[in-house]
Amino acid sequence: MPFNEAKEHAPGRLHAIFSDPYSAFDNSVNERQLHLNVAIEALIGQSMADNRLSIDVIHGWENGECEFIDLQHSSHSFASLDDLRQVAQRYRNAIDAQEALPRDTTSLIAEPLASAIAAAQADGQDLDEETRTIPARWPAFVKGLTLYTYFKMYHRLIYGEDEPYRSIRCEAADGPREIHEFHVEEGEFAVILPAENDSLETVLTLHESQLEPVLELFEKFQVGG
Repeated sequence: MPFNEAKEHAPGRLHAIFSDPYSAFDNSVNERQLHLNVAIEALIGQSMADNRLSIDVIHGWENGECEFIDLQHSSHSFASLDDLRQVAQRYRNAIDAQEALPRDTTSLIAEPLASAIAAAQADGQDLDEETRTIPARWPAFVKGLTLYTYFKMYHRLIYGEDEPYRSIRCEAADGPREIHEFHVEEGEFAVILPAENDSLETVLTLHESQLEPVLELFEKFQVGG
């Protein structure tokens, strides 16, 4: 099993800034707001300045459901706070009008999962239905652990997490990624950024319900300002 594809609680770039990033954003820490500001700037500041930042808004799972084929998303450019305001307004308008939420035709999980399964079967690996359809079984084939790691991240962003911060490293198709999840009272979001090649895009990922809180947080910190 390719368990080296991903590792949760892996050291990332915030470990070079904070002696213990896992406690830096806890509500009991007096300087948590400062720590949060520093972390956000460190993770997305340069990417925003270089026009290498985008927003991925996820939706589609409700009331505890988590079928990977039902997970939807829309991707948007993010070069300034105005871009985030426009995305938040677009979702607000759709909700107020009871219209379908913005949705890209690409799939976050289903399509790459189908490709990984096809590749494993082409290599002669016999995958039963449970292995193909139960996320916890995906690490049995190449790229499955990475997909399972992303699946868990999306689940936490939608349904919450007790830990205020989580650092993950995983192997994407075009290179290693660092995933930094924040589950703080101001908002829940993840920053997915290249671990080595800074020319690749950084992606701010959040559930549609967190657009307004995260916008308010970024406005408070004058992100990109």
